[in-house]
Amino acid sequence: MIDATMRAVAHAHGHVGWLAAAALLHPAWMLRRPVRRLSRVSVAATVIVTLPALSALVIYPVYRAAVKQALFVRSPMLGWMFERKEHLALGAVALAWAGLALHAASLRALDSTARARLARPAHVCFVLSAAFTAIVSALGSWISAVAPF
Repeated sequence: MIDATMRAVAHAHGHVGWLAAAALLHPAWMLRRPVRRLSRVSVAATVIVTLPALSALVIYPVYRAAVKQALFVRSPMLGWMFERKEHLALGAVALAWAGLALHAASLRALDSTARARLARPAHVCFVLSAAFTAIVSALGSWISAVAPF
């Protein structure tokens, strides 16, 4: 069984995940125009989406030992949904960091053509990261509502 501390970390993990989904909407929306300079917003959104990933590293050993088998026994579909959630979460974090790197590079570009070539994929990375994070948060909420641990 999971102790109170791990349960609290798991709950915080879920809440910060939803916060990350909301935080990523700002750069996803605002960077659609390549002239925008959103370095602080992009850094903040990337850090916020990284926090639940870091808490997942803390939770994972307990999840693997105490929850994973029970989740698959209860419903293989729920188990596989949880596994997909983990994969999408990794993609969301990687895309946010890629978007941040591309946005930073676009701010340092010397001409407008180079800036636009870097800004467009930065925007796409943040849009995809926001979408992945929302899906991950929805899956996590659904799974924890159906099979609380």
